[in-house]
Amino acid sequence: MSTVTVPRVAPYQRKKTRKSITVLDLFSGAGGLTQGFYAASPRFVTERAVEFEPAAAASFAATFGDKVYPGPIQDWLKKETVPNVDVVIGGPPCQGFSQLGKQDPEDIRNSLWQPYAEALSRAKPKYFIVENVPAFSKSQQLQDFRDATAKGGLIEDYDFQWHVLNSADYGAPQARKRAILIGHRRDLPFPGFPMPTHIGRHRTVRHALKGIEPSVTATLLPTRSTEYAGRTFAGAFRTSELHLARDYAELSLNRFVNIPLGGNRFDLPEALLARCWKDHKSGSGDVMGRMHWDKPSVTVRTEFFKPEKGRYLHPTEHRAITHLEAAKLQGFPDNRLWVGSKTAIAKQIGNAVPTALGQAIAAQLVQHF
Repeated sequence: MSTVTVPRVAPYQRKKTRKSITVLDLFSGAGGLTQGFYAASPRFVTERAVEFEPAAAASFAATFGDKVYPGPIQDWLKKETVPNVDVVIGGPPCQGFSQLGKQDPEDIRNSLWQPYAEALSRAKPKYFIVENVPAFSKSQQLQDFRDATAKGGLIEDYDFQWHVLNSADYGAPQARKRAILIGHRRDLPFPGFPMPTHIGRHRTVRHALKGIEPSVTATLLPTRSTEYAGRTFAGAFRTSELHLARDYAELSLNRFVNIPLGGNRFDLPEALLARCWKDHKSGSGDVMGRMHWDKPSVTVRTEFFKPEKGRYLHPTEHRAITHLEAAKLQGFPDNRLWVGSKTAIAKQIGNAVPTALGQAIAAQLVQHF
């Protein structure tokens, strides 16, 4: 077992007071939105969270306290009384209409706005937040959600507005665009969207990775385990413990050496090109790309540890960014906790909302309490 001492008490656990603004976090993941809300104000306190992925639920519990229902939202709605809260937040899964997916209109995940709306109707919050991929703004699901706010609809007491916001404009060192819906009870004014704070002075990869040792040799998580919801998981691990490389094949290393700062697969000599790259001379310039030191990173997705998936090569080192570096690009602090395998934690990091964007939204809301 690792000798590193992990706190027994969740580092971001909060107790409710008279001045608290209570939050229900649906499809919470490991708590990216909650991390941003907690950074915005000590008044925000999680009342309950719901997360289907067991390892992500365990990470949320380890960090914010055991307030998570680890299962499908449909089961939670059947088994528990939905608490009355001030704010509901969450991002229903987007794979069914994401531009990176098959965009299957019949994907069952596309209908998860319905249990979100059902939870809203029971929780009766003053405000709610929905975040999703930009393609959500053009989906039938958004129209269905709008229809539910009409007279006679499931959430007829609410109205909402939406915009696509770029996380880099709010201080994240990452150009990640998200469709953000901000809803309000009809007897309350619309709270508005946060004003951008960093246009023209975006934070960069250099800023995010400052102080992180470029050279990394460790590839394995510390040997440590934890129990949660009747299951055993690896962890919990601090963000600062996630500076882990991969064991690359010689061919991959030769490719990395031949890609300059800001370069990509188009810089590779013919002998190092994969068959599919030889056959397709056009396409994304981010594949096997190096990050730029002095720009925000591209969107950190769930497979950031695979350079063939995007512009995920370290600016100067011959490797992909590590889990620690990806977490820093998302804005996660060193002392928050993660549970699960390397792949599971990567998924949690990649699926999260950058904390700077969540913080900006929360700071806008807190003015109305």
